[in-house]
Amino acid sequence: MQLSNSFYESRKLVDLVENQTSYVLEDSAMHIFETHSRAEMVQLQFTTPVLASMFKGKKVMHLRDNPCFEFLPGESLILPANELMSIDFPEAREDNPTRCLAMEIGEERLKNIIDLMNESMTKPDGKEWKLMDYNFHFTNDHSIYRILQRLVYLYTENHPAKDSFVSNMIQELVIRILQVNTRKTYRTKTKELSNDYRLAFVVQYIRDNICNPLTIKELSKEACMSESHFYKVFKQEMGISPTDFINEERIQKATQLLADPLYNLKEVFLACGFTNRSYFNRMFKRIKGINPSKYRNRFS
Repeated sequence: MQLSNSFYESRKLVDLVENQTSYVLEDSAMHIFETHSRAEMVQLQFTTPVLASMFKGKKVMHLRDNPCFEFLPGESLILPANELMSIDFPEAREDNPTRCLAMEIGEERLKNIIDLMNESMTKPDGKEWKLMDYNFHFTNDHSIYRILQRLVYLYTENHPAKDSFVSNMIQELVIRILQVNTRKTYRTKTKELSNDYRLAFVVQYIRDNICNPLTIKELSKEACMSESHFYKVFKQEMGISPTDFINEERIQKATQLLADPLYNLKEVFLACGFTNRSYFNRMFKRIKGINPSKYRNRFS
């Protein structure tokens, strides 16, 4: 469902929630929302770029010129300044409120972080870091989840150095989100980018050889870099090590194969480049939060 301009023009901004707590600092603000009853097409708008993150419950998000989508716990969304959101709360109730966080970050603050990244975290192909396309919807990895938890604590703490603590955490948060965005871009546009971006070429190579053993030496050769430089550049741009990225790609392939009853578990882990079932089980549970057998049962 897409919403027309006339819908937005005919609506007025209304209170989003029954309970909102806000903490405002010099160039950022954190708002924690609780919604206690079902509602539809409730509108919200911020005058600065915002990171929204779900803690509990479910929203259905309607953004201009985009299909609606579910917004679930463990997920985040980056929105530009003045983006008008229209939100459904299909499950909120008094004894089970929907909880979410919205963090406003000043545009000048974001620009300063990007400038710092381009000075100290140079990309291998001469490309510059820049803000991702807005309306970037992603699942929080462990590092981003921990930062958000820490920021909630820092904003609510009465400490004389609160501004400095929060500023440092926001810098790390923005860097890690941009790294997540880079991973997503390379994963979704691998073939389009592989001719111009060495790491996109490496991602394609990993996928083409996912069932085979893969080493840093082999990947660095494909990237035309030394092993140490390749490892540093990969982790700096992607936010995770080459080995962790390979495991994520293997587990993603495993989820596809597990949905096919023609493959038994041994065939699945061998086809994904694992030689040891216990290691496969451990990696699968670490990345997906569930063991392979239980994951397969979802399709039976």
